[in-house]
Amino acid sequence: MVEAYVLVNAEPGRVGRPVSKQIGAIKGVLSAEDLSGPYDVMVRVEGRDLDDLAKLVVAKIQVLEGVTRTITCPVVHLQ
Repeated sequence: MVEAYVLVNAEPGRVGRPVSKQIGAIKGVLSAEDLSGPYDVMVRVEGRDLDDLAKLVVAKIQVLEGVTRTITCPVVHLQ
């Protein structure tokens, strides 16, 4: 399995429960936490491979009402 963090920006007034709760309900999402700072939600996701992760982000997270931008950061194991 491959994991990544997805940093999410949301429309003003959409931060918090509505966006993070919707994201948290998606299959493949391990957690969705509200943040303060330059990003609104931090999501940890997993998939079979990078293509699977990309499909999850593009087809299921980016299309949600209130989501304006995402940045995907794959987890690497430098050992």
